[in-house]
Amino acid sequence: MVDIAAGGENKKYSIKPRKRHIPESKMRNIEAFLYVLPWIIGFLAFQIYPFLSSFYYSLTDYTAQQAPNFIGFENYINIFTRDAIFYQSLFVTLKYVFIVVPAKLGFALFIAMILNLRLKGINWLRTVYYLPSILGGSVGIALLWRFLFNANGAVNHFLVGVLGLPRIDWIANTSFALGTVGLLAVWQFGSSMVLFLAALKQVPASLYEAALIDGSGPVRNFFQITIPMISPIILFNLIMQLIVAFQEFSAPFLITSGGPLRSTYLYSLMIYENAFTYLKMGYSSALSWILFIIVFLFTLIIFKTSSGKVYYEDGEGK
Repeated sequence: MVDIAAGGENKKYSIKPRKRHIPESKMRNIEAFLYVLPWIIGFLAFQIYPFLSSFYYSLTDYTAQQAPNFIGFENYINIFTRDAIFYQSLFVTLKYVFIVVPAKLGFALFIAMILNLRLKGINWLRTVYYLPSILGGSVGIALLWRFLFNANGAVNHFLVGVLGLPRIDWIANTSFALGTVGLLAVWQFGSSMVLFLAALKQVPASLYEAALIDGSGPVRNFFQITIPMISPIILFNLIMQLIVAFQEFSAPFLITSGGPLRSTYLYSLMIYENAFTYLKMGYSSALSWILFIIVFLFTLIIFKTSSGKVYYEDGEGK
């Protein structure tokens, strides 16, 4: 309260504190942060923390039955010097990646080019071709795949009964088991196909018209126009499918369980087996970090070797 003398009279006035006004732009930033906050908490709790803690566990002898004891790089030394299964699993995984990734991308691009044509019912066809990517990762589809390709499965019934070819045990034969598992991954080409289709629609028709005037044929157009124009999407799909292939687990685990004779024993199965069968959590964490480094190196090599081969409209990346 403040007393003010005016004309011999004392008048009391109350001065109210002014409310602090928050700018509208700042309020919107706060609201946006509150919306994103649950994702940030989940990201820190379920991705960053496990990622960093796994590195600590890789330096310990941690098991599910005892507390972790720090042992330095002993797990890594044992992996590279004493674990023969590590090299076998790594070789099988690299073989799987080099078979599946090119086949998957090639098939996805082929189907995308067909779906880019003006055909009757093309929207329905696009939906049908995308379904394998929705269903293919499920346990049910993997078990169905195992049923189809076993010795008495539908595939052999067709080969023997209709075509008169000899029976092949696709799952129990070391020559065919990895290809059978990889075929399921190739069948799930929908996500890559959608990206290729979107990229194909962005290629200017004027380029093909100019090439037609110059007498260029379809094959030359494909390699001289189509491939360069969609090269950023090719690079993106290559990296993403490479990462997915290195982490493949469900198909070999459910279809072959890593057999026969470890011919489908991918690296992810080795990590899983050490962690949940032998309860060697520290050892499994070390294997996981080796896989992370391998994938990182492959990604880095692809980025370095693609420099100058990927076309960007703004001229970057050349």
